[in-house]
Amino acid sequence: MATHTQSDKRPARHGFAYTRETFQQLVEDTLSTAKSLGASDASVEVSEGVGLSVSVRKDKIENVERNRDKSMSVTVFVGQRRGNASTSDYSPAALQDAVRAAYDIARFTAEDPAAGLPDETDIAYGDAATRDLDLFHPWLLDPMQAANIARRCEAAAMSTDRRITNSEGAGVSAQQSHFFAGNSRGFRGGYASSRHSLSVAPIASLPGRSGNDMQRDAWYSSMRAPEDLAKPAAVGRYAAERALSRLQSRKVATCETPVLFESTVALGLLGAYVQGTTGGALYRKASFLVDSLGNRVFPEHIDITEDPHLPRAIGSAPFDDEGVLTRSRKVVSQGVVQGYFLSTYSARKLGMRTTGHAGGSQNLRLTSRLTKPGDNLDEMLRKLGRGLFVIELMGQGVNYVTGDYSRGAAGFWVEGGRIAYPVHEVTIAGNLHDMFRGIAAVGGDSYTMGTKTIGSVLIDRMTMAGL
Repeated sequence: MATHTQSDKRPARHGFAYTRETFQQLVEDTLSTAKSLGASDASVEVSEGVGLSVSVRKDKIENVERNRDKSMSVTVFVGQRRGNASTSDYSPAALQDAVRAAYDIARFTAEDPAAGLPDETDIAYGDAATRDLDLFHPWLLDPMQAANIARRCEAAAMSTDRRITNSEGAGVSAQQSHFFAGNSRGFRGGYASSRHSLSVAPIASLPGRSGNDMQRDAWYSSMRAPEDLAKPAAVGRYAAERALSRLQSRKVATCETPVLFESTVALGLLGAYVQGTTGGALYRKASFLVDSLGNRVFPEHIDITEDPHLPRAIGSAPFDDEGVLTRSRKVVSQGVVQGYFLSTYSARKLGMRTTGHAGGSQNLRLTSRLTKPGDNLDEMLRKLGRGLFVIELMGQGVNYVTGDYSRGAAGFWVEGGRIAYPVHEVTIAGNLHDMFRGIAAVGGDSYTMGTKTIGSVLIDRMTMAGL
């Protein structure tokens, strides 16, 4: 049986209008044009994306959207001056105009000592640039097929309980794209990828009542491969159960209390850590984690690892947006920061070396050395004992410069390690420094969203503002 690497696949067979070979030629032609104008260095990326999104509500189709987009982006360097331009027109004249525009911008831009392509020692070359991570699994749906899947998902939610009385709808999305990139220092690489999703948002209510007795919740599944998505019935039923659990929510009195973050919202804590240790925030001194490298930010039992080469994972990539080789690493070990998230530019501004993170983090996982195999959600509630279990956060009350944290929250009040009643209209507040140091436990109920994986997180103390 013949085998095919990621680079062998022919995108035109999967709904794309352009082949990899066409993109390669466009990259070579654009780099040649930049050189002929007098650029000292240049980089080019050519991409195309296609997809289908269908939504239904109460069994009727509400929206059918097809998307098809393409783009060429070129960055030109004249010494340490940088210019960028893009176009969606692949004609020779349009490509030349884009290169000329980038070159003219570079000529009249002030010099920046940190500007420039990655060093050759950091670039992914050869086999490293063509590593197959199994990221391309096209879902060749027609609108009616997508609508029927969404209908099954919504129907499962609506049939879970008679108290599921309405729906904000269900949706199916099938997206695939491919790109090819290159620069004047010899980097060449590109691949196709896909990402598909299924979601539903049911509404629960008690007959004849309103206000606190009407609650909405939602659930979704998102994967590279359609066969890895959760079953429509399972997504629908779980979304309905979440909405039902929130009926007859109460307000609670203001107090200081331990807080257990459900894994779905604990992801935001990991995101806040990434935001605080991203190069742009660090060199601007606009982060609560400035100069944290080598310092303890979390308790000794906390580790954060990163693996950009997991097959089929959303955050996987053989190289970053600049063509820099990606590597597995320990981001935090025993609570101590081992590395930042740096692009070439931000690394130079900090006097450091790129970590291959132009474009963001790659398959992060936060774990605790105290977590045991049986530490499921029930066990985490037992560890919480008495306090707030948060399943939803609202608002944008996070100051990444100071670390101050204040978010609207909904969830459940827990007594004796068991859920007592649902809670709404409360605010939880603290500072991320204290919250990170106050992580008492991490559950074994790991959940992955996008590029991050984490279990439920128990923080020893936060302020809860209620009645």
